[in-house]
Amino acid sequence: MPIMIEELADGVTKIVLSGRIDVAGSAEIDMPMSEVGTSRRAVIVDLSGVTFMASLGLRSIVLAGKAVMRSGGALVLFSPQPAVEEVITVSGIDELFPVCRDEASAISALRSSPG
Repeated sequence: MPIMIEELADGVTKIVLSGRIDVAGSAEIDMPMSEVGTSRRAVIVDLSGVTFMASLGLRSIVLAGKAVMRSGGALVLFSPQPAVEEVITVSGIDELFPVCRDEASAISALRSSPG
């Protein structure tokens, strides 16, 4: 399963993505990401286990993140592998959502985000 959702302390939701988020992987994460986007306000996304990220996977993250932001919340990405980080940077997603090195930094960035 390429997605796991964990509830952390202080209302933080941690999404752990893994494997190849290609067409098939994107189909598996789309609905859970949408549900998180419409129901949570403090979200961190662990990308450490993602080996490939297609544009459809980015779309799922962006739509969920924008839904969180519309409700006054924030979404932060963390621990992407170099190839995934390059996709995030080239696509400009890092300008929408902070990208951090580890979970502690992501939670800290979440707390300092406006909203």
